Amino acid sequence: MPEEAQVGRRVTLAAVAREAGVSLPTVSKVLNGRSDVSPATRAKVERLLETHGYRRRTPGQPQAPLIEIVFHELESVWAMELIRGVENVAKQNDATVALTESGTRQAPGPEWIAGVLRRRPLGVLLVFSTVPEDVKRQLRSRAIPFVIVDPAGDPDPDVPSVGSANWAGGVAATRHLTDQGHRRVAIITGPEDLMCSLARLDGYRSAMAMAGHEPDPGLVRFGDFHVQGGFEHAMDLLRRPERPTAIFAGSDLQALGVLEAARVLGLSVPGDLSVVGYDDVPPARWSSPPLTTVQQPLQRMAEEAARMLLRPKDTRKAALRIELATHLVIRQSTAPPARS
Repeated sequence: MPEEAQVGRRVTLAAVAREAGVSLPTVSKVLNGRSDVSPATRAKVERLLETHGYRRRTPGQPQAPLIEIVFHELESVWAMELIRGVENVAKQNDATVALTESGTRQAPGPEWIAGVLRRRPLGVLLVFSTVPEDVKRQLRSRAIPFVIVDPAGDPDPDVPSVGSANWAGGVAATRHLTDQGHRRVAIITGPEDLMCSLARLDGYRSAMAMAGHEPDPGLVRFGDFHVQGGFEHAMDLLRRPERPTAIFAGSDLQALGVLEAARVLGLSVPGDLSVVGYDDVPPARWSSPPLTTVQQPLQRMAEEAARMLLRPKDTRKAALRIELATHLVIRQSTAPPARS
């Protein structure tokens, strides 16, 4: 590298351009997220920016004091709990919170990455997401830290993440039902492509096996974590000739849909049907009857993720993956079955 890029000096865009064999305007386009650069050139420049730790310090344009949260959708009360957690940490650090809806389940699109490179937030918190290699490279080359909350899949070892004990939560919910004497326990978990959904389903299967019950494959459903989906799956399950005596819903919103299906079909809860939810969002305690549910510490998860973003870079790798405990909250939506 030229003299201005040697150890002890901050690397310049001109030095990066010379090493990459491209023009200075091309490096500038890459830095600002412009799309009119070939993928090969972009990848080469991104690697050099990351390798040499380029840090842009434009006078009068400091890094924005905000934390950006990326959701695939912003419609649920579940999202509000995460936002509150991030806001708690942001206030303590004189930062603000920006919200982005990606419109896709697992990864933010190219429009988002171009925008975030222009905004240059203090950090990015992605929910239910994966981070493609090119996005990781672009964020790191701009010194924009990122953390995934409730990752969609098993994140790479170098990707910080915060989640909760989903398998243990699935076990606790199902064991509560089997301990009460339920044998025909149905589950409406979340989407089939999300790690948390599969972990809760595995917990359900493990608890059924521990109780000596063979789960009926017909009582296993993949939902979407929403009220309508819970309602539709529950209507189908409860119209079966041998209907379940209990349903474990993979989210409180789905559980509310189950309660509505029971009402429509003239079934009492918990007399005819026991229902367990997941998350313990505020509506759970105000449902009729109040919902037995697995408490997932959503605000704490968001707080931990935000703190990870704001840590000094040299300490950020100390805890790349955090998993918080879940626990069962017993209310009035569960009881022993009227018949076994």
